[in-house]
Amino acid sequence: MKKQRLFPVALLVGSLVLSLLAGCASNAAPSSNSNTPQAAPTDASASTNTGSSAPAQPASEEKMKLVHEGKLTFAMSGLLKPLNYKDENNVLTGFDVEIGKEIAKRIGLEANPVTNPWETILQGLKGNKYDAIIGSMTHTEERAKQVDFTEPYYISGGQIFIAESNDTIKSRDDLKGQIIGVVQASTHKEVAETLTDKEKVKGYPTDIYALQDLVPGRVAAVITDRVVGTSAIKNQGLKIKPIDEVLNKENIAIAVTKDNPVLTKKINEAIKSMIDDGTYEQISMKWFGANLLK
Repeated sequence: MKKQRLFPVALLVGSLVLSLLAGCASNAAPSSNSNTPQAAPTDASASTNTGSSAPAQPASEEKMKLVHEGKLTFAMSGLLKPLNYKDENNVLTGFDVEIGKEIAKRIGLEANPVTNPWETILQGLKGNKYDAIIGSMTHTEERAKQVDFTEPYYISGGQIFIAESNDTIKSRDDLKGQIIGVVQASTHKEVAETLTDKEKVKGYPTDIYALQDLVPGRVAAVITDRVVGTSAIKNQGLKIKPIDEVLNKENIAIAVTKDNPVLTKKINEAIKSMIDDGTYEQISMKWFGANLLK
């Protein structure tokens, strides 16, 4: 009987021992296995850190859009002495040309000044005939709808000029009913139409042609840029004179197509550096005896 009673007890004890052993084994397994996957996150973490510490690759710099590679091709009428005109050797020269050449040099390009009729100069720019207009163009809201403008490279305004012998016209108030000459497609045309009858405003291809018509009396007055009229008196000996104050302040800037912001930015940087180091004032003093930004 005792043997029979001891056998079940032995079985019970054996079962308990086996259970304890199985439990120990199951507890040990996760501990052992957990060491292996822990190594993987460590490696992944190291890989992630390596990626974040690596220097970022610089984005490729946008390039200027140029009509001719390596050249800054800029347009003007070539008929606006002393701002832009052709000398006795048929070479373009003048204040605008010299400003354009200095800008091109600072951008690292070869200067390539060209001419285009003023009436279609904006269309030529938008048609990619040249990269910019450096031709004494006034920055207006209407033009800015079609092209971008840089910061101004000189400040001017419309001035009324009459024949030196004219003693009847004293001010703008005396121009009602008088014939006023202006350059076609210029901002001065709009001003002239407020001073006289619209049909009395006469268009010319250039300022000089208009100014030359003052002395023989073909026009009573001409509205042109102050700089142009003053230069015509000094350099060409025209017997004309200014009356009244400047009609309106104008910011003269460089026009660039709207899809070429890199070029616009570089031109602005060049203008600023020219002003900062005194080069701009030297060029301005050479042509006009004054700083045209002041």
